[in-house]
Amino acid sequence: MVMDIRLGDVVCLKKKHPCGGYEWQVVRLGADIGIKCLKCQRHVLLERSVFERRVKSFISRGGG
Repeated sequence: MVMDIRLGDVVCLKKKHPCGGYEWQVVRLGADIGIKCLKCQRHVLLERSVFERRVKSFISRGGG
């Protein structure tokens, strides 16, 4: 089953970013998921399957 992901979602990933942040905001949807670290503002592009494996929890849900 496909995970329900929306633009603006804030998620917590299993491993922290090298800057020390755990929280990421979804900024792009499609076959690849674009996420932005909320601590250092770094953008990362992950395949949807990789993103779904790495998500630990949803912190807040986006509007769209």
